[in-house]
Amino acid sequence: MNQKTPAVRMRNITKRFGPVLANDRAELTIYRGEILALLGENGSGKTTLMNMLSGIYYPDEGTIEIDGREVVIRSPKDAFALGIGMIHQHFKLVDVLTAAENIILGLEGRLDLRKSTEKIRAICDLYGFELDPQQKVYDMSVSEKQTVEIVKVLYRGADILILDEPTAVLTPQEADRLFAVLRKMRDDGKAIIIITHKMHEVESLSDRVTVLRDGRYVCDMPTASTNAQEMTDLMVGRSVTLNIERPEPKDPKPRIEVNGLTVRNEEGILRLSDVSFTANSGEILGIAGISGSGQKELLEAIAGLQPTEKGTITYIEDDGTREELIGKDPLKIAAMGVSLSFVPEDRLGMGLVANMDLTDNMMLRSFRRGHSLFTDRNTPRRVAQNVVDELEVSTPGLSTPVRRLSGGNVQKVLVGREITSAPTVLLTAYAVRGLDINSSYTIYDLINRQKKDGVAVIYVGEDLDVLLELADRILVLCGGRVSGIVDGRTATKQEVGLMMTRVGGHSNE
Repeated sequence: MNQKTPAVRMRNITKRFGPVLANDRAELTIYRGEILALLGENGSGKTTLMNMLSGIYYPDEGTIEIDGREVVIRSPKDAFALGIGMIHQHFKLVDVLTAAENIILGLEGRLDLRKSTEKIRAICDLYGFELDPQQKVYDMSVSEKQTVEIVKVLYRGADILILDEPTAVLTPQEADRLFAVLRKMRDDGKAIIIITHKMHEVESLSDRVTVLRDGRYVCDMPTASTNAQEMTDLMVGRSVTLNIERPEPKDPKPRIEVNGLTVRNEEGILRLSDVSFTANSGEILGIAGISGSGQKELLEAIAGLQPTEKGTITYIEDDGTREELIGKDPLKIAAMGVSLSFVPEDRLGMGLVANMDLTDNMMLRSFRRGHSLFTDRNTPRRVAQNVVDELEVSTPGLSTPVRRLSGGNVQKVLVGREITSAPTVLLTAYAVRGLDINSSYTIYDLINRQKKDGVAVIYVGEDLDVLLELADRILVLCGGRVSGIVDGRTATKQEVGLMMTRVGGHSNE
């Protein structure tokens, strides 16, 4: 399978951003005809290393060899000239253009759209892509947009491909199709590097793994000779427990009742249609669905942040007292003693104030409770310190503006703040998005503690493997409608994946 000369060899790669050492003499080798998984915790330097290979950054020290020849890569254009293409997690497409127009956009010289379309179809036929070159991007699913990005780099002649979290927003079925395509590309002699936090993907897809820790190279080994536990321990530098606890709900009682909920967005587009379910105290209700199926609107409606067209959202006290939440703004909901904690998708857009420090961001949850002209800063400071200690937030201090933290550490601050606000209902949207495996398991543990304390947890997640291990019940959304509600202990990944793509599943509620 492998040739003696590597397709890529990166040696002693060092990259600094001011006082931060992102990569410290890092190493990476990949051969043609193999898939390499690049592993590491948040901040371990994975993406930085790949950004240097793809021409986005330039290394301060070290060498890069392509097919045994030392090269200099100063821009993405240089990388493409060497056959290197990177597919980023956030797509870079023009919505109003077709797939074919996006694929050839930016190329020099005279362009013949008819010939380009023929070449695109030939690439799709060779590797098994499902893509209509004439389809507008705004009409595409997430997986179709990803296909455009992959075909775009192949069209430009890339035979060394880098994929950053390629399955983050795909259904299991879409991920399986992507893996089948990647295996065909590998068999055709491509060198493929994937960055992922999902250990089951590493085990099923990759031929070899390279592990980074704190910006340094740790090891390189065949995937067949290792396992998820060993890889995780190598990433973290110590033994990590990979068991998600799922205690049985104790005396669950209805806490939130949603009936016939219908929501349209600001453009009048239907986002939720006739959604009904009950969330119980002391239980984790998982929400599964393809990105954009109404998860965000559902949580915002419960939190009082989203106008509704019809339906009811009822909060039920322990003594059975019922309070309708629709019509009350978030402050009124808080004033009536309902503590709804919301971890949004856009953590710096809705969740935190980027220019405020950690203490001030904690105060956003509590300052309205004060009855004095002087704001209490001691309590939020203690909360901030507890969050930093428990979630191992990497920060120079509590006075550091949140915008200076890495994405993973910003997420830890946000989730920690919501959980420490002692909610009765905890709404979490993508609480572990972008977090490494060690940080993710810390969050799962904190969420389970809330469940044990009788909190009704509504958990929106992207990883179905995690949902099936963590949630007591899983509500599946498809296009804003409920496909069904299944038992997290007995449902299968394939069953939930199919329900995510069609309405009319079944309910075990």
